[in-house]
Amino acid sequence: MYSSRSSYVLGFHGLDEAIGKKILNGNETLRHSNNDYDWLGDGVYFWEHSLERAKQYAIQDSKRPNSKITTPFVLGAVIDLGRCLDLLDKRWLDFTKQAYDEMVQTLSEESHVLPTNSAFNDNDFDLKKRYLDCAVIRYAIQAAKDDGIEFDSVRAVFWEGKPLYPGAGFNTHNHIQLSIINADCIKGIFLPK
Repeated sequence: MYSSRSSYVLGFHGLDEAIGKKILNGNETLRHSNNDYDWLGDGVYFWEHSLERAKQYAIQDSKRPNSKITTPFVLGAVIDLGRCLDLLDKRWLDFTKQAYDEMVQTLSEESHVLPTNSAFNDNDFDLKKRYLDCAVIRYAIQAAKDDGIEFDSVRAVFWEGKPLYPGAGFNTHNHIQLSIINADCIKGIFLPK
């Protein structure tokens, strides 16, 4: 009953300018990411209320080898989270922990190895290759679906970067990330000011 959010949020999505303009003109749509390391499972990823973080991502991604971003660009979106697997909500944290426990049991019974999270390279201290988290979220979403609950979105805090200052509990790149599973939750796309 309380997993449906009653208000809209703004999300920001970093991408290549040419694709962004096609999306704005209705010639393309935002695409689901479905890498097995996407920490919130399959969906269209947004930074909640963080235009600057989306810009930063697009710029950083454009510098990576084989990047699809040649000219960094950001789109804004008005999003209704709908029925949300919100990992800032105790109920869904408990549900996800239970899904993890069940997944571990299933993998053990089938003699499969539990995936692990890792860094993309030795210089990266953040665990951005989230194979374990992705597997758990996918498992949780399927478990909910088996119980008649269809999630429209996933929402979580990503603790990222170096400490903001010595002894800080805040990091330089902390943000709330959204994975939008149901494209109907994206009510509008806009070009941020």
